[in-house]
Amino acid sequence: MQCNVGGIDKGVRIAAGIALILWAVMGGPAWAWIGVVPLATGLVGFCPAYRLLGIQTCSAKKP
Repeated sequence: MQCNVGGIDKGVRIAAGIALILWAVMGGPAWAWIGVVPLATGLVGFCPAYRLLGIQTCSAKKP
């Protein structure tokens, strides 16, 4: 898996993921557990949807 999620994108994904998970834990709707997805993609630095769409916000050079 090659990095395709950049620095600012990672930060936004991690923050949004944590916020959604906290909302779910504190009694929010069940769909708020979807926050696991942006949290995971932010921590790993790879987003399968970005790969399918040909988007890359990571500044790493392609081999």
